[in-house]
Amino acid sequence: MSGVLCIALHDVAPATWDACRGWLDELDALGAGALTLLLVPDFHARGGFDSAPAVARALQQRAARGDELAQHGLIHLDQAPPPRTPAAWLRRRVLTAGEGEFAALDEAAAAPRLTRGRDMLGVAGLRVAGFVPPAWLASVGTQCALRAAGYDWTSDHRALYDLGHDARVAAPVLTASPRSAWRRGASRLWLAAMLRATRGVPVLRVGLHPADVAHPALMRTWRAVLRTLLAERACSTKSAVLRMQLTVPREARVA
Repeated sequence: MSGVLCIALHDVAPATWDACRGWLDELDALGAGALTLLLVPDFHARGGFDSAPAVARALQQRAARGDELAQHGLIHLDQAPPPRTPAAWLRRRVLTAGEGEFAALDEAAAAPRLTRGRDMLGVAGLRVAGFVPPAWLASVGTQCALRAAGYDWTSDHRALYDLGHDARVAAPVLTASPRSAWRRGASRLWLAAMLRATRGVPVLRVGLHPADVAHPALMRTWRAVLRTLLAERACSTKSAVLRMQLTVPREARVA
């Protein structure tokens, strides 16, 4: 094996469960190891796990067999005041389709969303220690709120972060955008190029989305990419990678 692979399934919620289950079946058939499942407590305000006990039980079973559960926002929608600059508008409205929920929140606004989301998951028997912001966008205020709330780890599109030990592990991510035909076509080319470009990277992540499942051509590309990666790398959860990193002498750690 030439490195570590973290596979994360984003946007896991009762509202997306049929597609999520499709991805989980695919990954099991490919022989993927431990996954990181990113749970949205109330995806697009369409209902939480407390009203979907069968989904909650399925996730508990996945956790019991080695998958990691993490919190992924509260509702996965950006409800902060509108962007004031062209760059912010591009980032929050175009590139992320208005789903970067924690992109522009101060600490006072981020903290109750974190708490409410974690409490909602807890009521359904789903315990989480990590938090991944929707679209990987977290404001400075959100980062402060995460530390104050005692979350163990977080991640963005570049790296994993151990919040308790102030450690960082570089970990680029391969992901696709299924929102339109041209995005799907570009994603297929991008995945093939990034597969080659990241071959020597010690820790590599894959970010999968429920919406991928509806597009056969994109799924064919994903299967080919995943087969290659699983043949070359050992699967691990994000928190396990961070724990392993902390046992490595500081001078030898992945920056």
